Amino acid sequence: MLLSRPATVPASAGEHVVWEGAFTNAELDRIEAYGDSLAKSKADLSGYRAQYDSIRVTQVAWIERNPDTAWLYHRVEEIVLRLNEQFFRYELYALSESFQYTVYDGAKGGHFDWHKDHGNAQEAPRKISLSLQLSDEDAYRGCDLEIHGDWRQAAPRKRGTLIAFPSFMLHRVTPIEAGIRKSLVIWAAGPEFR
Repeated sequence: MLLSRPATVPASAGEHVVWEGAFTNAELDRIEAYGDSLAKSKADLSGYRAQYDSIRVTQVAWIERNPDTAWLYHRVEEIVLRLNEQFFRYELYALSESFQYTVYDGAKGGHFDWHKDHGNAQEAPRKISLSLQLSDEDAYRGCDLEIHGDWRQAAPRKRGTLIAFPSFMLHRVTPIEAGIRKSLVIWAAGPEFR
C-alpha cells in the first residue's frame, strides 16, 4: 500500500538535486524501522577488505525487494523516473542493486572518504546516486554528505531530504563526531556514457 505522497518538488542545485519532503514522516519511520530490524555488517569497498578502514567505517544492511518492501521500491522507481526526466536525462536500465541501509556511529568514528559510486564491473554502470536522510539533523554531529564539483558544502541534513547526483561525482561523508546518522543509499544504472 502506498502512503500519501508529499506535495513538495525537487530543486536543482547545479549538478545535484535536493528534494526535501520526498517521503512522508510515516514512510521514513517505516523505512527506518525496517532497516533497524536487519542484521548489519561492516561495509567494505566493493569487495575490498578491512585494510581500507581509513577510507570507510560504517555498518550496512541491504533492503531487498520483497512483499514488505515492494511499496518502497515502487516509490523509489517513481522518484528516479521523475528526477531523471526533469534533471539528468540519462539512459537508464533500472535500479541497479538492493538499497543500502547505512548507519554511521559516533562511537566507532564512522565516515566514508572521497569516492565515486562505480559499482562492480559485472554490473551495469551506476549513473545516478541517491541518498535519503533518515536521521533527525540534531541526532548527530559531523557526518556531512559533501559532493565535490559544483557544490562543496554539506548537504541539507533535514530528515526526509533526498539528494541525487551523477554517480561519477566525487563525494564523501565526513567523520561523525557524536550520535548516529542513518541513511538509505540507492543507485540507478544504465549503459556506459558515450
